[in-house]
Amino acid sequence: MSGVSDRTDPARLGDGVLAGRRADLARAITLVESTHPEHRARAQEMLLALTPHAGKSFRVGITGVPGVGKSTTIETLGMHLIDQGHRVAVLAVDPSSTRTGGSILGDKTRMGRLAAHPDAYIRPSPTAGTLGGVAKATRETIVLVEAAGYDVVLVETVGVGQSEVTVANMVDTFTFLTLARTGDSLQGIKKGVLELADVVVVNKADGKHVNEARAAARELRGALSLIYPHDAFWTPPVLTMSALENTGVDEFWAAVGRHRQAMIDDGRFEAHRSRQQVDWMWTMVHDELLARLGADTGVREVRAAVEQRIGAGELTPALGAAEILAAFDRA
Repeated sequence: MSGVSDRTDPARLGDGVLAGRRADLARAITLVESTHPEHRARAQEMLLALTPHAGKSFRVGITGVPGVGKSTTIETLGMHLIDQGHRVAVLAVDPSSTRTGGSILGDKTRMGRLAAHPDAYIRPSPTAGTLGGVAKATRETIVLVEAAGYDVVLVETVGVGQSEVTVANMVDTFTFLTLARTGDSLQGIKKGVLELADVVVVNKADGKHVNEARAAARELRGALSLIYPHDAFWTPPVLTMSALENTGVDEFWAAVGRHRQAMIDDGRFEAHRSRQQVDWMWTMVHDELLARLGADTGVREVRAAVEQRIGAGELTPALGAAEILAAFDRA
């Protein structure tokens, strides 16, 4: 491709990623995060070439209640996996980064030991303007780190909102970390997050909190038994763990492995990944159509008047939507 700088040359960056050069991997990720149309075209060319070299990792999502110790868990788990011979990439999906312009506290600050290890790669959340933009960049970054030889990809959700659903739709196994609480262990758990979880872990099961954690685990098992039918191919296990004391981390990873194997044995693993890819395509179609609609001159001409009439009760939302779409169709 003539006129392409080395820093964004798809072939050169792709070769660098496959060779395991960290600087080229960082540049490749920056390229897929870019919203510049020319960069987007180069990024897709690079991704198409690298996709056959990707797909061989464990993709694991990690979310949790505030204060659960996610960073400590990821660092402890990451070091445990490296000790077993794995190479670990950590990515973050942080909707707040679209407003604050960066990851909270900085991922490398939060996981100093792991960040310094040559077999680990930590990438903060992209600042892509919307959760959809963050998700798009993160999905494409998964391809890059897999092509670079990282065989475990941990995707962390940071913040609130739809990030749990977004991450669950890009990983093989979605794990949920919670805390032992006095009284109701289910309080503070967002509705729907238990339905997403494949593995549930009660963290900070250490010191005087061990018995509390075991009681919380029993309560959560009871809640999950109401969600999943007896003949489900997989019922999420509820484990106790102390990431700080490094106890229960091996059981946590063993549960992730059992879930993956259960999906393979049931013929669901490849179908699950294929469905994620197709769903992602339609999400991108949806987002692109909305962007085009918002930028359309015909829509902009009628938008304010339609919104005003709806606010005044002169139009129903359905009739207003019909007017907006009619303006778009006339373009």
